[in-house]
Amino acid sequence: MIITYLGGQFFKVQFGDTVLAFNPISKDSNLKPARFGADIALITANHPDFNGIDQVTHGEKAPFVVSGPGEYEKQGVFIKGFLSETEYGGKKRINTLYTVSLEGMNLCFLGALNTPELKSETIEALDEIDILFVPIGGEGVLDPAKAYKLAVSLEPKLIIPMHYGDVGIKDALKSFVKEGGESADPVDKLTLKKKDLEGKEGDITVLKPQA
Repeated sequence: MIITYLGGQFFKVQFGDTVLAFNPISKDSNLKPARFGADIALITANHPDFNGIDQVTHGEKAPFVVSGPGEYEKQGVFIKGFLSETEYGGKKRINTLYTVSLEGMNLCFLGALNTPELKSETIEALDEIDILFVPIGGEGVLDPAKAYKLAVSLEPKLIIPMHYGDVGIKDALKSFVKEGGESADPVDKLTLKKKDLEGKEGDITVLKPQA
């Protein structure tokens, strides 16, 4: 599995010939979009910073779009969506957090979540989390301290912070890493196999935005 960060909450996850796009940035966003063809696009909230389906439609390749709660299966990828809320963009709106199972690993993507308190039924439904994507930038989503508190409570093997820099509070990343009590040198992209996660407990991995 290869994970690439494209700014905001936009991630490209590739395994074999299959490509997933999480919260692609729309051309109507103030953030910088990136274009590629995706097989599956996951949208957590209806906002230009997250709903750029057109940007991950390339040539004849149009993604299977997941944009709300429910259970989905496509090309051997199993997805569950859980209802939550956000106040991103200055108003309350629906945010869907997702779990994605592929290559024997479980990913959990929190999207634009703005509360560290998840519904008990959501917590119970979450499988063991290998990789957690958590927003840390405040401004309608979790701030660094609340983000770290929630991340640790979910007991993932690996934590990937997102939604900082141009979309969040200044120095959010520095504050988040400090909460974890470690220094994390940013990497351009993350290449992982299941065995690479052995022995990890809440390790923070910072990805450089590539857009």
